[in-house]
Amino acid sequence: MIIRYERNGKVKHGWQVANEKKVRVIEGDIYKQDERKPVMTGLELPIDELRLLAPCTPSKVVCIGVNYKDHAIEMGKELPAEPLMFIKPSTTVVGPGEAIVYPSLTENLHYEGELAVVIKKTATRIRADEAEDYILGFTCAIDVTARDLQQRDGQWTRAKSFDTFCPLGPAIAPKLDYNNLRIVTKVNGEVRQDSNTKQMVFKVPELLEAITAVMTLLPGDVVLTGTPSGVGQLHPGDEISVTIEGIGTITNRVVTES
Repeated sequence: MIIRYERNGKVKHGWQVANEKKVRVIEGDIYKQDERKPVMTGLELPIDELRLLAPCTPSKVVCIGVNYKDHAIEMGKELPAEPLMFIKPSTTVVGPGEAIVYPSLTENLHYEGELAVVIKKTATRIRADEAEDYILGFTCAIDVTARDLQQRDGQWTRAKSFDTFCPLGPAIAPKLDYNNLRIVTKVNGEVRQDSNTKQMVFKVPELLEAITAVMTLLPGDVVLTGTPSGVGQLHPGDEISVTIEGIGTITNRVVTES
């Protein structure tokens, strides 16, 4: 799996075999296929010496609302006829272990565990049957929402866009059966969401076709594919984790805005 890390002030990508404690350094651009394409070096580093970062640096995060059947039932909403899109800015992104800041502007902070798609190359007006060629891999995401602001505003930009509202990680898994993955969210060790990507209304290829009909996705951009049932509140001091089969677990703690 692909990780992104900081060591001695330098940021690089590396390759970690699942459950191993060493990372092989990658040189070059993980998104390039020309002379700058990534090369797996022979240098291995202990993972304990590295600070894991968000595995990619998207120009934007495109999100899909009400895309799980069980979540639609939970919210009392009909299944959408087409994907419901919104955007989180790049400044929402943080990595594993980084703080989620509880803003003073909200009194009702919510979590949503999600499967995230990382884009490999520029995608404009692609067809669903072409989607595989544009996917670098998959990672875990936490879509944090100021629910009271969302309800007050009637649209979602402010509620979804505070800094730290999109933890990503811990790694990018290049190959997964994304149509059948268990996704589990825990808060302080208690299971709050336990579902499967089989519940998705619109599958990943359909989402990429619909999104790229509207906007161009750039290398490193991220698509959040929706959340299952079980969404709920977060409070300062809470620890939240999202585990997705075949990827791993991202864990973050909620802190009060200083």
